[in-house]
Amino acid sequence: MSNKTFYLETFGCQMNAHDSEKVVGTLLEKGYSQVAEPEDAELVLYNTCSIRDKAEQKVFNRLQQFKRAGKGKIFGVLGCVAQQEGEKIFDRAPHVSLVCGSASYTRFGEMLVQLEAGSRRVTGLSLDTDETFDTPFTRRDNPHRAYITIIEGCDKKCAYCVVPFTRGPERSRTGESVMAEARRLADQGYTEIQLLGQNVNSFRDPSPAAWDFATLLARVSEIPGMRRVRYTTSHPRDFVKAIMDAMDANPVLCDHVHLPVQSGSSRVLAAMDRLYTRDEYMRRIEWIKGAKRKYSITTDIIVGFPGETERDFEETLALLDEIQYDSLFSFKYSPRPNTAALAMEDQIPEEEKQRRLVIVQEKQRAIQIRRNAELIGTTEEVMVEGRHQALGQWIGRTSSNRTLNFTHPDTGGASLVGQYLPVRVTRSGPNSLVGESVGAP
Repeated sequence: MSNKTFYLETFGCQMNAHDSEKVVGTLLEKGYSQVAEPEDAELVLYNTCSIRDKAEQKVFNRLQQFKRAGKGKIFGVLGCVAQQEGEKIFDRAPHVSLVCGSASYTRFGEMLVQLEAGSRRVTGLSLDTDETFDTPFTRRDNPHRAYITIIEGCDKKCAYCVVPFTRGPERSRTGESVMAEARRLADQGYTEIQLLGQNVNSFRDPSPAAWDFATLLARVSEIPGMRRVRYTTSHPRDFVKAIMDAMDANPVLCDHVHLPVQSGSSRVLAAMDRLYTRDEYMRRIEWIKGAKRKYSITTDIIVGFPGETERDFEETLALLDEIQYDSLFSFKYSPRPNTAALAMEDQIPEEEKQRRLVIVQEKQRAIQIRRNAELIGTTEEVMVEGRHQALGQWIGRTSSNRTLNFTHPDTGGASLVGQYLPVRVTRSGPNSLVGESVGAP
């Protein structure tokens, strides 16, 4: 390649965002420079998500836009859609030259060499579990908060989920390799880390130390200089009491638990093959609500799963009333390839799925308005993430993962980003809080 410029767009979750950091790190190390617009790049990459059909279609729409206008460019599809569709992408979008799943990022440098040599069908689609999912070069997008992947893949077989097919079986890093990376980040000035995995709490250290997830949380939280430790995403089946005990023992572990329930109906949960009942899920909620500290609880909800009756749906609504989540991600069931739900009878019409989604979102909005209003008058510690110039406010995030926009005395142009400040909450809305700082600097 003559120019060695690249553009990378990321779709999907935090795992994908961190995967992009790994890819960008490799590209920079190989002498590439990143540009802000695809029109200015010689190498155009899309790191994809296949959890829902809408995200997948968005990627192919992007590729279609460049079908004629992208002459002289090299296109690559990375991530879950790449793993799911494989070499069929070359047929669907002939101007694509690279198809690479997340398990092959350790070989990304070799693939760049092939592209530079003129190869126009380069693939990285192995899910070989003997390969590490660590890359030697990672470009961190945030100077204060960093992601650490501790486990890849998933051994669950949820009927709607394509992740086991696109990410492969579970394989955990050693506890000591996670600790070494976390210490290195702390030494570089990072004060918050987020431990990542498709099923993060099923982490099992493969070394003789044999740490479980609760042990890893406890050890990471003790690293000098670390102010906050988060993790995502949990599976309720693997969310054991020891995790809450570890969180209660060390306030460095943030006041937030994301515990995806997907449905409030035990009948639907069984059809989804989620491996727990509503009652078993509620037992975990009781652990969280009975803990020493007050934790925010968030979740994921799927509406319109095949065979979901009106009564099943009402059980989900009743669950929202009972638990009073602090926020949730809600989705319409989306048929995905290679999943058991694809062949299920009683598929729910699209308009009915949409109706149920709106009801869930309206109910949750009312809950969040009430929950956030309860925080007015309290003082929360925020890590400052940015500045909203037009509003004259700083943007911060609390330990409970709430956004808190606040005013602060004139800093003379100095940035507060990365600092931890006490902020008194003065107003609230459904999705964020507003306040004023009450302490230095």
